[in-house]
Amino acid sequence: MTDEFDYAITTTRFDEHYEPAETSRVTTNFANLARGEHRQQNLRNALGMIDRRFNALADWDNPAGDRYTVELEIVSVGLRFADTSAEDAFPLIEILDVQILDSATGERRHGIVGNNFSSYVRDYDFSVLLPSLTASGPDAPLPDDFGVLHGKLFDHFLASPAFRERFAAPPVICISVSTSKTYRRTDNIHPVLGVEYLNDDVSVTDRYFDKMGLRARFFMPPGSVAPLAFYHRGDLLNDYSDLQLIGTISTMETFQRIYRPEIYNANSAATAIYRPSLELQDYSRTQVSYDREERNRLASTQGKYTEEHFMTPHRDALEQWAAAYPAPIA
Repeated sequence: MTDEFDYAITTTRFDEHYEPAETSRVTTNFANLARGEHRQQNLRNALGMIDRRFNALADWDNPAGDRYTVELEIVSVGLRFADTSAEDAFPLIEILDVQILDSATGERRHGIVGNNFSSYVRDYDFSVLLPSLTASGPDAPLPDDFGVLHGKLFDHFLASPAFRERFAAPPVICISVSTSKTYRRTDNIHPVLGVEYLNDDVSVTDRYFDKMGLRARFFMPPGSVAPLAFYHRGDLLNDYSDLQLIGTISTMETFQRIYRPEIYNANSAATAIYRPSLELQDYSRTQVSYDREERNRLASTQGKYTEEHFMTPHRDALEQWAAAYPAPIA
């Protein structure tokens, strides 16, 4: 099959001086922090939280709790059609790449790529397409092809030279557990990922990531108060080192503590049978300002932008390509 498009990757350092690019989704975790009058303090506080959490988990040979520093790069992926120029590439996804600096040895270790997952096409699917599909009620069954195009685009990117030349291992995406599902604690405990939970029923997000070829597992790391959802390929527990897993946990748990403090900064830990909720009031706020309602509004704006600039003008070509491309295997 002749590919009708390829990918261009650019990277941006995520530090206290970070400013979002024009093509970055403003609802993305890292971009949202870098807005407003407190932007630099927000970034400084978030990065400090990540480093402290990393050192708390990587506590061996680390008596002062300051051995490691986490360095983050934003990986921006543009999709470029064969008949368009590089300047016209559509901003398909953004993920985070983790580097771990060991001050004791001077070594810089590569962590896990992925972590956060920002996608304009997902905004379209969930903010434009999904409301139309569930207009008859929230329990309306979704068609089998919901998320198929997005999943095949993601898989195609992972198989591309652009990804393979830069990254040796597949990504791991780490996000919040679903507030619509119940999770049950198991006896399986990993030294870094912590105690595993199982969900009673798969969520819409689980199914969406499944179409990307990513399986879901749920773990509550030591010192955490709620499980995180890890979407991955291969063997999550054995394909990555302890430090790599800690890099993902410390980064994404920090973002969740900021964005969903009701769950991840709660004053009591998840019980054996756990139903996450954003309605609970027994939690602490971080020293990072964030407007969640604005973020939800902007997701709809971004979905409509994708419809206008990507889905509508390229619909025929995308549908033909997707029909011929095999489904990813989770």
